[in-house]
Amino acid sequence: MKSIIQLLHFGYHQAMSCIFPVIIFGTLALTSVIPVPFFHRYDAILIILLIVQYLMYRSGLETLDEIKVICVFHLIGLVLEIYKVWMGSWSYPEPGYTKLLGVPLYSGFMYASVASFMCQVWRRLRMDMTGWPGGISSVLLGAAIYLNFFTHHFIPDFRWWLTALVFVVFWKTWIIYRVRSTTYRMPLSLAFIIVGFFIWTAENIATFFNGWKYPDQHEAWQLVSFSKISSWFLLVIISVIIVAQLKYVKANRTRNIHN
Repeated sequence: MKSIIQLLHFGYHQAMSCIFPVIIFGTLALTSVIPVPFFHRYDAILIILLIVQYLMYRSGLETLDEIKVICVFHLIGLVLEIYKVWMGSWSYPEPGYTKLLGVPLYSGFMYASVASFMCQVWRRLRMDMTGWPGGISSVLLGAAIYLNFFTHHFIPDFRWWLTALVFVVFWKTWIIYRVRSTTYRMPLSLAFIIVGFFIWTAENIATFFNGWKYPDQHEAWQLVSFSKISSWFLLVIISVIIVAQLKYVKANRTRNIHN
């Protein structure tokens, strides 16, 4: 019975941490079947998501620090989106006034939703990490992963080398999380894989509702390539590195103030 109660509490905190991603996909779904008056669909999605973010902050569902992390990841994602659309990796075929170089501004929220989940689940499950490799190695690895998303169009793709390096760098790193009074732990690399898979699943939902389209989906929708799981696996690593580093920086500042 205790294990069932623990699982229910864990599921509750996971679900609460997914509020913003769920709203994004719900908005994509509803606006794909219900015409939006006075606005282009992409513009309406942006307005809705901005309102949702404001309400989540005002209601206390997200803190100011979490909003800052979300904004950073929104910018990182938007830059990547602009580049990928320019390279023809995917496209946003619908019109919109809030498009920048062919990319609707709401698209950054797709990446920001990953950061939102990371921040909230960290706080709700009182997460911590052991065996963190340190700032220099983790930041350099995150930068190399992000850069590879751009450079693989011109030079060989180092995705699998970087994936192997992830397991080397983080092989001692475990996530510590707490459900009620019980503490659990999980290898960080395993958590990367699990979250990457669920984001890939969400991506299939988003493309089904025309959030964006890959070249092979213009005639008819089809399942997103399984190879995209590795891309999301690497993207999750970037988000975890950013969130973890900011958490540690804040913790050190708080310690210094009290000292």
